[in-house]
Amino acid sequence: MTSPTSWPDAPRTGRAERNGGAGRAVPAAVRAVRRRLAAGGTDRGANPVELAVVMPAVLVLLFASVQVAAWFVARSTALNAAQSGVNAQRVLQAPAGAGEARATRFLGAAGDWLVGWDSPGPTCVTGPTEVTCTVTGRSLSVIPGVSFRVRQTAHGTVERWTNP
Repeated sequence: MTSPTSWPDAPRTGRAERNGGAGRAVPAAVRAVRRRLAAGGTDRGANPVELAVVMPAVLVLLFASVQVAAWFVARSTALNAAQSGVNAQRVLQAPAGAGEARATRFLGAAGDWLVGWDSPGPTCVTGPTEVTCTVTGRSLSVIPGVSFRVRQTAHGTVERWTNP
């Protein structure tokens, strides 16, 4: 077995450093590692201090990214509920309140990504040619005390009979 100092393709230095009397030049990388190890305690304890300085920033970024993801899921949930309400309300001769009932059922089954949606409840406004449903609430909070408002609106055309 060959030692690292006897590598045939290792770069040789101009100086005649000896490796335990073997008479071969030591590669520059090995010399650098030996110098660093021989320096000893110049950086002792630096890693825990660096970790203590960097870790709070890493944790803030981690929780912030999870909070942003929860906000996007809450927005998607609210938009899907509003679209579901529009689809129920735009049907030909749909009863009043069909859109709100469908959106409420959707949000009840969707989980807790959108919280506080039931205090005003979903609203659907039906005009002569268009239906608009709006769902409001707050996103699920990962960071205590932080709450992001969510409001999504969907529009659709009312089905009706027309003359050709």
